[in-house]
Amino acid sequence: MRKVRNDMVPLWLHVLGVVSLVSALLVAGWIGWDETRRPQPMWIMNVVWPVAALFGTVLVLWGYLKFGRSAGDSAAKSRRRTPDTPFPVMVGKGALHCGAGCTLGDIVAESLATFFPGVALWFGWRSLFDEKMFAVWILDFLFAFFLGVAFQYFTIRPMRGLSVKDGLIEALKADTLSLTAWQVGMYGFMAFAQFGVFRPVLGVSLTAETVEFWFMMQFAMIAGFLTSYPVNWWLLKAGVKEKM
Repeated sequence: MRKVRNDMVPLWLHVLGVVSLVSALLVAGWIGWDETRRPQPMWIMNVVWPVAALFGTVLVLWGYLKFGRSAGDSAAKSRRRTPDTPFPVMVGKGALHCGAGCTLGDIVAESLATFFPGVALWFGWRSLFDEKMFAVWILDFLFAFFLGVAFQYFTIRPMRGLSVKDGLIEALKADTLSLTAWQVGMYGFMAFAQFGVFRPVLGVSLTAETVEFWFMMQFAMIAGFLTSYPVNWWLLKAGVKEKM
C-alpha cells in the first residue's frame, strides 16, 4: 500500500481540514458543556448531540439549538420529546442517534487499527484484501453495530419498559437497517475519496494518522446520514424506532 506523502497534499486542503476538525471539537465541546446545565430528557441524547457535532459541526449546532436543546426545567425533563416537533426533524434525530454510535465505533476501530496494525490482519488484510481499508471496514462495522445497538437499547428499553432480553431484541430490530444504511453511505464516500480523488489526483493514500482522513470522514458521516435518513423515516413510520 502506498505511503502518505503530506508534501503532496495541497496546503489549502490541509489547513481546511485542520480548521474543520478543530471547529468540530469546539462545537462538540460547547454542546457537551451546555448539556451539563440543560440535560436532555433522554440521557443518551447527551452523548448523541456532541458526537454528531464531530462531523456535522454548525449544522448539528443549529439543529441542537432549534430542536434539541432542553429548557432545563422539571417540565422539560419529564417529557420525552417536544410534541410539536416536525416529523422530518424526528427522523433526523433518529438518524443522528444511529450515526453517533457509528461515529464512535468508526473512531475506535480506525484508531485501534492505526496503533495496532496487526488487528487488520485478523480481518483479512493481505489474505482476503490487498487494501487495508477494506479489512478495517469490517472492524468499523462491528464496533459501530455494537455501539449503535447499545444506543438503541438505552433508548427503547426505558421508554417501553421492556426486559433486558426484549430490549435487546427491539434494539436490534431498530438499529440493524439504519446502521447498515449509514455505513453504506460512509463506505461509499470514503471509497470515492480514496480511489477517485486522493490516489489518482493527489498521488497519496488516505490513512487514519492524517488530518485529511478525518476531514474526509466528516463528509463520509454526512453521506451516511443521507443514506440512513429514508430508512429511519420508514422505521419511525412503522413504529420500529422511537420518535424523539
